[in-house]
Amino acid sequence: MSRNIGASCKKCRKLDCKLFLKGTKCYTNCVIDKLAAATKRGGKVRKAKVSEYGIRLQEKQKARLQSGMSEIPFHNMFATAAKAEGQTGENFLRKLETRLDNIVRRLGFAVSLKTARQLVLHGYVTVNGKAVNVPSYQLRIGDKVTLKSTMVENAMVKQGLTEAEKHNPRPSFLEYDADKLTGKLLRWPDREEMSYPVNEQLIVEYYSR
Repeated sequence: MSRNIGASCKKCRKLDCKLFLKGTKCYTNCVIDKLAAATKRGGKVRKAKVSEYGIRLQEKQKARLQSGMSEIPFHNMFATAAKAEGQTGENFLRKLETRLDNIVRRLGFAVSLKTARQLVLHGYVTVNGKAVNVPSYQLRIGDKVTLKSTMVENAMVKQGLTEAEKHNPRPSFLEYDADKLTGKLLRWPDREEMSYPVNEQLIVEYYSR
């Protein structure tokens, strides 16, 4: 599987959107916030004109980069969502939201998706009591995600739990047990509870062209 490489902040700047790719730095030293502050002080930020196709492409790229996925599996997931009942765009974002790596992040076990993925890949996360080392694992309602007790004192995990209290409150579609470091998917997330700052309709239009 290919990896997204290169400077994360450049990706945010190019798309003019905070993708939260670098954990705590996105709250303390964000290039998007700096540009916004410069604009308020009277500075000018040059932006190239974007075509209708470019607007749709950018929206797709926002979701793809934030999810850390390559184009082929990202497109395949969209195709699966398009076949399901209901609104395609919302179905698609729901699938992204309930991937194992993203749920690990939203439970507060990691400050970023990249860190969450490392926890999963190294076997520190179990689903319903069984070790799962596939970040793209799709959770179902009722699944329990647990962080192994050996990671309780890990510095990255402690930082993630702290940030969850400060900046990333756990959504109501997840049940969290702090004593057991366990989370449970209670129901499918509503659109306003999802963590992807995109217009999903533009993504649908991009793939429907």
